[in-house]
Amino acid sequence: MNYKETLDWMFNKLPMYQTQGAAAYRKDITNTVLLAKHLGNPEQYLKCIHVAGTNGKGSTSHLLASVLQEAGYKVGLYTSPHLKDYRERITSNGKPISEAYVSEFITKNKPFFEAHQLSFFEMSVGLAFEYFVKEKTDINIIEVGMGGRLDSTNIITPLISVITNIGLDHTQFLGDTLEAIAYEKAGIIKSNIPVVIGEYVPETKPVFIAKAKETNSEIFFASDLIEETYPSALVGDYQIQNKKTVLQTISVLQKKELLCISVDNIKDGFLNVIKNTNLQGRWQQLGEYPKIICDTAHNAHGLRIVLNQLQKERFDQLHIVLGVVNDKNLAEILPLFPKKAKYYFCKPEIPRGLEATILQQEAVAFGLIGKVYSSVSNAYQFAKENAGKNDLIYVGGSTFVVAEIL
Repeated sequence: MNYKETLDWMFNKLPMYQTQGAAAYRKDITNTVLLAKHLGNPEQYLKCIHVAGTNGKGSTSHLLASVLQEAGYKVGLYTSPHLKDYRERITSNGKPISEAYVSEFITKNKPFFEAHQLSFFEMSVGLAFEYFVKEKTDINIIEVGMGGRLDSTNIITPLISVITNIGLDHTQFLGDTLEAIAYEKAGIIKSNIPVVIGEYVPETKPVFIAKAKETNSEIFFASDLIEETYPSALVGDYQIQNKKTVLQTISVLQKKELLCISVDNIKDGFLNVIKNTNLQGRWQQLGEYPKIICDTAHNAHGLRIVLNQLQKERFDQLHIVLGVVNDKNLAEILPLFPKKAKYYFCKPEIPRGLEATILQQEAVAFGLIGKVYSSVSNAYQFAKENAGKNDLIYVGGSTFVVAEIL
């Protein structure tokens, strides 16, 4: 199969949470363990940093990768979901895995995938681990897909575990309380391996402490330990906490003499994070007059910070291009959006996308008024045509909405 045929097969033949949602979620790691054994257990040959959390794990992973690249390490980075191209998920020093490698891996292992009915994510994890071994990476940043305890990435034994924060998201899988979600994410804490917690609330701190005690792991709360940070190319307000999480993680790695990183490496890594890792969609400015901002925040925990930052901006009129997936709790996120804005409701072009007419009807109850558009690009185009040069256009609500305009 060529690359396009390979992707078509992967996206259509295998359960894929990114597009299908609940039907693709696997509540154990049996398949991943089987796949790892089939591949010769590549994860056992990798040095890793494991990153979980409701929000910020993508930015935190990219910041860590950038700093380590600046320090001269060859860095593997595994993240999800992708925005434009599947190969964004698996990179070595910022360079995506080759199309040929993806095609060869899938073709070679296709009988095994089909025999064991592996999910899209399980297969991707196996591909990443095998690729990083082939690339002879020095260190690998592995971002959890969802949760932690039962996530496919949780077959690694990392140098350090990182949990950015806990919010209510994916509650149908992870539980509907902060304590329950914290328990799932704390599942990446391994025996005698240190853990850094980015942010905590009264409900989640005891969960982390109990798990760390059980595994005899040193635990570090970054929000209590780090006061100053450095400037970064990532300028969203929420990046302040992500930077603290990264600084605390690096501090632990340095003190344990696991990695050698200078202050200049950290400063350069923060400033060059987009150049080094190609991260997109985090408070990303796409235009000046009118100012256009897109952001992948998609749950109450993330949107609250982003929408607060939006209100600090100066503009004559605010235009919001909004689309969501069908498993979001609209009663929780819609009240966060400003009433004094023109809305352009749309549906991301994936099976999980919520119909724009339903979103519009739900939004009216919260005083959010706007029209329905046939696609994200159509909504975005109309917003640009309607906006004056001193207006502001915000595009968001879902990672998949942002992906369609980049």
